Amino acid sequence: MLVEGIKSRPVYHGLAIQPHARRHLFVLEGEGALALLDQGSMLDETTLSRSEILYVARGSRGKGHDETLRKLGADMFFTAPTIATLIFRLKGSLSTAHMGTRLYVSGTEGFIGHAMMVALDYGMDHASIVTEHRGSLARRVQCVHCKGVTEDVTHSPFPCSHCGLPLLVRDHYSRRLGAFQGVNIDAEEPGSAPDPEGLFL
Repeated sequence: MLVEGIKSRPVYHGLAIQPHARRHLFVLEGEGALALLDQGSMLDETTLSRSEILYVARGSRGKGHDETLRKLGADMFFTAPTIATLIFRLKGSLSTAHMGTRLYVSGTEGFIGHAMMVALDYGMDHASIVTEHRGSLARRVQCVHCKGVTEDVTHSPFPCSHCGLPLLVRDHYSRRLGAFQGVNIDAEEPGSAPDPEGLFL
């Protein structure tokens, strides 16, 4: 039920540490921690001495990865209890960041979109943010009708959590909002929406 070939669909190229960056800021959610841990030899003492790791365990299968991340010995390490807390800390880190700081974000699509939206507000170019998708395929979706945002959408169509309209989740993505777009699927014939399909599990 998705529309193919939408050019705004995000592409996540994978985490690759830029060795010449003056500062590394890793923003990780759940299984996104593995994207950093998989870097192996790139996580040397020099890199870690210039690194800040912000982590939230949300969405992790089994135990979180906070202790493993802590043992890396980064210059700064912060475990957040919620995404909202992590985003608040990210804003603080970006407000004092200098030229040469590289931002790396890994986790679910909704998390990546949220973190990138904050980085864009602080003047970072989206093309310079290193991203890797890990974990659930659940999406962050904005209703184009009421403008409300629903987190962790796994089915399409789904009822908007704000106005209740049955929304078709499109692959059209708004970088400014950090969300996919949802449109009323039965606008011309109310009540004719098809059964939901689990497309983003």
